[in-house]
Amino acid sequence: MLKLRVEAEIRPTEDQTKVEAAVKKIFPTLQLSTAGNFLVGESTEVGVLDRLHQLLRLQMILDSARSVMQRGRHGNAVRFMLNKQVATVGKVSFTDGESPLGPIVVMLEAPDIERLIDYLAPRTREGKPIREIKY
Repeated sequence: MLKLRVEAEIRPTEDQTKVEAAVKKIFPTLQLSTAGNFLVGESTEVGVLDRLHQLLRLQMILDSARSVMQRGRHGNAVRFMLNKQVATVGKVSFTDGESPLGPIVVMLEAPDIERLIDYLAPRTREGKPIREIKY
């Protein structure tokens, strides 16, 4: 079963509603709650990943997304970070965590994590997916 967890720190200089809006631009159907100074969302629904799936194709960043996900893979889990400021305009930008407002941390866990990576960011040829799969 798929497990998704998204976390974003709400820094003292930030408005919680703006942080929530940034996360919702990438994960529009994810239910968010606060835990201390963090916004947290968890889901087992693959549909929560639909917008991310779509944005990776619209922005033509499948190759970089795939390499970031492969680098962040540990066993059946993948962890990567998205730039929170870029997310406010509905775009995906991967980060190593170095950003003034902190990242949106995405953790995915699945029995067949390789298939989930193939679904989100398939291998490409000349920038086009070689084979799209359903998850």
